Amino acid sequence: MAKPLQVELVAVEEKVWSGEAEMLLARTTEGELGVLPGHEPLLGQLAEPGQVRIKRAGGEEITYEVAGGFLSVTPDGVTILAEEATPVTAASAR
Repeated sequence: MAKPLQVELVAVEEKVWSGEAEMLLARTTEGELGVLPGHEPLLGQLAEPGQVRIKRAGGEEITYEVAGGFLSVTPDGVTILAEEATPVTAASAR
C-alpha cells in the first residue's frame, strides 16, 4: 500500500486542517490539479474562487472553499496556504 499523502491547509491566521489523505484536488490558475502520494514537486497559484477537496481513506471527502493563495507539493506532502478557507457542508455543496 502506498504511503499516505501528508496535507496541511493553512489560512492567514490559523492551521485549518492537517492529516493524511489518499488524494487532494485543487483548482489552480492552470486548471484542476490532482495530487497523489509521490507527486512531483510543484508550486501552483490557487484559482479564485476555488475549492480544495481532500479525499481520505475510507472514502471520506473534506471540502473547503478557498480564496487566494498557493499550493506547494514537496516529497514530504502538500501545503495549501490560503488567504481564507471555509469548510463546505454537505447541504451547501448541493
